[in-house]
Amino acid sequence: MKFEKSETIIPTSIVGPIKINYENKIEQCHIPLATFETPLWASTKRGALVSQATSGINVHVIDDIMTRSIIIEATDLQKALQCKTWIENNEQCIAEVIKKTSNFAMLKSIFVENVGKLLYIRIGVETGNASGHNMVTKAADSAMSLITERCENVKYVSVSGNYCVDKKVSSINGILGRGKRVSAEITVPRDICSKILKTTPEKIINLNTKKNLIGSILSGGVRSANSHYSNVVLAAYLATGQDAANIIEASQGITFADMPEDDLYFSVNLPNIIVGTVGNGKNLPFAVKNLERIGCYPSDPQSPKRLAALIASAVLCSELSLMSALGNPGELMRSHIKLERN
Repeated sequence: MKFEKSETIIPTSIVGPIKINYENKIEQCHIPLATFETPLWASTKRGALVSQATSGINVHVIDDIMTRSIIIEATDLQKALQCKTWIENNEQCIAEVIKKTSNFAMLKSIFVENVGKLLYIRIGVETGNASGHNMVTKAADSAMSLITERCENVKYVSVSGNYCVDKKVSSINGILGRGKRVSAEITVPRDICSKILKTTPEKIINLNTKKNLIGSILSGGVRSANSHYSNVVLAAYLATGQDAANIIEASQGITFADMPEDDLYFSVNLPNIIVGTVGNGKNLPFAVKNLERIGCYPSDPQSPKRLAALIASAVLCSELSLMSALGNPGELMRSHIKLERN
């Protein structure tokens, strides 16, 4: 089947430098952001200026896992539970089969839940430099074949059972994570809040409680209490050749603000940053150029985690800047008019 191809251009800016402390090393970093909402660049840049005026942003990649859930159907509940027990007792056997499917796939977890005679099996795999959608699907296919062979009276239903959860908002992804789980924090002195952000620690904390926490509860948000993580994550995904549909999971996350002394403590926590430096999209010329600009190379097995750390740092910068603007009547709209109409 042939498809007609055309070129789509999205305005892109390399924003920074952002001062970060990643893996016990202080760095001056940049992040490419592709977006039609161009005030995002200025907002992220203001947060980057804050990082320069402080000890920087501490960022940690806490976990790395890609998931796929399979569905198996047994003839009855008893057979389903027997199969569940076999899976739980033979995780190493399943891990060995999965390892043979790729040079990089490594089983990290299996969660099994039954609904009557149906079994939902959530397989978590470490996927090296790839974001891992295809790798984990191949691993799940292999695990499915083994399980249906070893367990009596069970059959294949689907290699994807919505327990993954792929490109949908869910509680389980917020709890267990899908992709890179990243947290970033910064401590901003009161005078820097006033000078650069035009606000105070008290105003940021108050707004975070009333907007991000209470507002999200009222709206029925699913493990989300943030202002706009998805704006920055999507812009970074588009600039680096990632699967942009994963922005749905990446919109989840919790912003936390505190004032342990007289300064502002501010953190962002993202459980689902799904990125890679190899695979479809990452080999396009613009993506290769942008990834190389920020030190993320296909040959470096740590590059995907580095990319996730840079994205989380940029999210913090923009989240902090937006929260500061929202606390001042009219500032957000004035900024958009000034930046977009020019």
